[in-house]
Amino acid sequence: MDFEIKLNDIFGKDNVRLQESMAEHTSFRIGGPADYYVTPQDPESLAQGIALCVEENVPYYIVGNGTNLLIADRGFRGVIFQILRTMDSITCREEDGVLLLFAQAGALLSRAARTVAEKGYAGFEFAAGIPGTIGGAVMMNAGAYGGEIGDHLLYVDVLDEKGQTLRLTLPELAFGYRRSIVMDKGYIVLDVCMSFEKGDPDAVMQRVEELSGKRKSSQPLDYPSAGSTFKRPEGYFAGKLIQDCGLKGLTVGGAQVSEKHAGFVINIGGATAADVRELIRQVQERVKDQFGVLLEPEIRMIGEFE
Repeated sequence: MDFEIKLNDIFGKDNVRLQESMAEHTSFRIGGPADYYVTPQDPESLAQGIALCVEENVPYYIVGNGTNLLIADRGFRGVIFQILRTMDSITCREEDGVLLLFAQAGALLSRAARTVAEKGYAGFEFAAGIPGTIGGAVMMNAGAYGGEIGDHLLYVDVLDEKGQTLRLTLPELAFGYRRSIVMDKGYIVLDVCMSFEKGDPDAVMQRVEELSGKRKSSQPLDYPSAGSTFKRPEGYFAGKLIQDCGLKGLTVGGAQVSEKHAGFVINIGGATAADVRELIRQVQERVKDQFGVLLEPEIRMIGEFE
């Protein structure tokens, strides 16, 4: 049976598109067509779709909100599964002064953080302005302003490479700086359980607004980007190294090192993936030459690059 027909049987024809431009589905607004673009409606169909890809030897990739991602101009030869707005439920339960939050992988991290804050619980304020999804945040142990998602996780349900569902506890997730066992093993996050302690409701919401304002004032949110471009090198700050090299405003095609925050590569209009890759290369070269530090991209790059 034809692969497309099998996808339609699993997901329904309305949820399978051919040659879909991924520029429409990434925060960078960059990316060529995916052979197949699929929007799973539930974890069961996602598991079936992945099993089909494995069986047919077809590459696949899971996309949440399309942040922290650069897709090649030639696109992606295989299946993109996007779970944003479908696998995105959030529910809460209060037990003895503790809030348990249950969220599917496609739920926005910012929405989950505000849900926690509005209920008067503390510890998730740092995430209120992060644009990615819960699944992506777990994969890379996303964090900001001194907090990380791993600080509050109780367990994560994932699909392993064989399509089996596993429940991983915090120690099993092996979190490090912008890494986890999920990333290392190529697992797929389905849902999470997190816990939070009661706080002062007014103070919690004030902190949320404070950090959201700080993000808006310091980051180039008016332009498409994939978020922070480089990981923080040990003992340094990537943005400071780039700025000290005089690289703010450095431009390749439509890609530019932000003049507002040197740690961000932004799309100032019509940028291609090739522009971004070349700009990253130039920044890495200049910083390495001047400071002896090799910056490692935080952005994940997928697809058919030259």
